[in-house]
Amino acid sequence: MAPMPTTEDPELPRRWAALLRRCAPADTDPEPYGRDLLKRWSEPQRRYHTTDHLRAMLDQVDALAEHAEDPDAVRLAVWYHDAVYQPERSENEERSARLALRALEDAGVPAALAEETARLVRLTVTHHPEPGDRNGEVLCDADLAVLGGSAEAYAAYAAAVREEYSFVPPEAFREGRAAVLRQLLALPALYRTPTARDRYDAPARANLAAELDALSA
Repeated sequence: MAPMPTTEDPELPRRWAALLRRCAPADTDPEPYGRDLLKRWSEPQRRYHTTDHLRAMLDQVDALAEHAEDPDAVRLAVWYHDAVYQPERSENEERSARLALRALEDAGVPAALAEETARLVRLTVTHHPEPGDRNGEVLCDADLAVLGGSAEAYAAYAAAVREEYSFVPPEAFREGRAAVLRQLLALPALYRTPTARDRYDAPARANLAAELDALSA
């Protein structure tokens, strides 16, 4: 079993506080919103969608920030995109988007920024931003960057995903997972930003093909 996620690392609370202070009125206290988010990201049913995933995505957005129209909108979307996560349910993204709207409006974040955050959260259902959607491209590339890691890192990711879906019988999981992998491999472009495409496309395709071969064996 993967270790249970924790929120003891002070880095994430600091990053959240700095972000909300840039996006909300000066008298808004970031702490209660950050505490709620980190509690959600540390729920026991999570094996891949943990605070480690959150931190990794924030790092990816930092690396891809030059391609975004509003990097802080993308960062807010990262914090909220899996804030509601139950592996057996299909409406996680919509519920996460609604949570983002409620919380950010309560925090005093401008309505346009809150709406953009919710839009980006909903985009993680498909990972298919429209041409010219620079914020969407950065968010989706950050979320899919895990596919382009080392073979060892990818294997750990795939194992954690399987643990999250441990309630699915093995044969059904293999069939469903293989269908997802085939869809990804059929895409003309896994990544939209030049930086992510150059860095991750080739290793991601190799990792996806290797997992598909293993599932089909």
